[in-house]
Amino acid sequence: MNMKVALVHDWLTGMRGGEKVLEVFCELFPHAHLYTLLHNKGSVSKTIESMDIRTSFVQNLPLKKNNYRYYLPVFPSAIEKFDLRGYDVVLSSSHCVAKGVITDSKTLHVCYCFTPMRYIWDMYDQYFTRERSNIFTKWSISLVLSYLRKWDVASSQRVNKFVAISDYVAKRIEKYYDRESDIIYPPVDCSYFKPIPSNGDFYLMVSPLAPNKRVDIAIKAFNKLGLSLKIIGSGQEERKLRKIAEKNVKLMGWQSDEIVREHYATCKALIFPGEDDFGIVPLEAQACGRPVIAYGGGGALETIVPLDSDRLNAKSVNGKAATGIFFYEHTPESLAQAIIHFEGIKDLFNKQEIRENAESFDRAIFKDKIRNYVEQKYIEFRNASS
Repeated sequence: MNMKVALVHDWLTGMRGGEKVLEVFCELFPHAHLYTLLHNKGSVSKTIESMDIRTSFVQNLPLKKNNYRYYLPVFPSAIEKFDLRGYDVVLSSSHCVAKGVITDSKTLHVCYCFTPMRYIWDMYDQYFTRERSNIFTKWSISLVLSYLRKWDVASSQRVNKFVAISDYVAKRIEKYYDRESDIIYPPVDCSYFKPIPSNGDFYLMVSPLAPNKRVDIAIKAFNKLGLSLKIIGSGQEERKLRKIAEKNVKLMGWQSDEIVREHYATCKALIFPGEDDFGIVPLEAQACGRPVIAYGGGGALETIVPLDSDRLNAKSVNGKAATGIFFYEHTPESLAQAIIHFEGIKDLFNKQEIRENAESFDRAIFKDKIRNYVEQKYIEFRNASS
């Protein structure tokens, strides 16, 4: 279908789950203009880098490369300054302010929403506690917090259609924005992430070293158990986490996709202690045939099939092949108990059966669903306007 499309993404500073979704959008609409608050050149995939990328005034602010989140109070103004007149469709991918762009009445705005802005709703203290921000930043953010919440709710009304990444996020959209949303799960690239015959003797985390990922819980649990844990990722918590890690816990920093894939495929299990809105990482591990030990909340409840511990084989309560186990308290002790339990039953899990669960979230499926959704909603929008 011939549509003039604009893509809007919060920022381009690395290839995380949101950028893997954006990459699919870029493949679907290669001639679209891509609007974003800022772009650290070379930080995202070649597919995204090859787009016509248009940045906001945040791109020219000092220290923006690593400290851009401290400019949160000006993000609404920056996103609203983009001139999006003349587009048939605006497709935003948003966890911060991208959904707040201003479009005219002739433009369909579909927002693929990773979550309502956690910085200002339910994780403010985790991102802006005293040890993570200086006095001026903490004071200034507190002053504008009420404004940001009001703006977030008001700007949500500019969106024609919300698409949530999970039922968990759909409930958050309804709670904060009073808007209904459709659900299309994000993709996992099953053609890239595959099982291999060999196994390792270590557990694995793949995560930004950010407060909400609860890497600290994993480190403390493995400090206690003495088992091997490898952590791939970097972020603002790295110095703090290195100080508490014992010798059996190895923080590997950022690694290439090839190294990540190899570690997925050879670990005993993936450790996923945060409460995520969806979580691409557990599905990438499952695509490699590896089970997941996860906190039993958030999007993990929709992507991991938990083991029924009363059975003698790795089946869940509903008869599906189990792909992991949950722990239910955000404490090192609760995670440690789950790991000890897993050590006793790990041979029950089957690589191919675990992978089959990931295949239902495959990238090709996601691509078709997004293409069909945008085209159908555009036809409905155009017919309603005529």
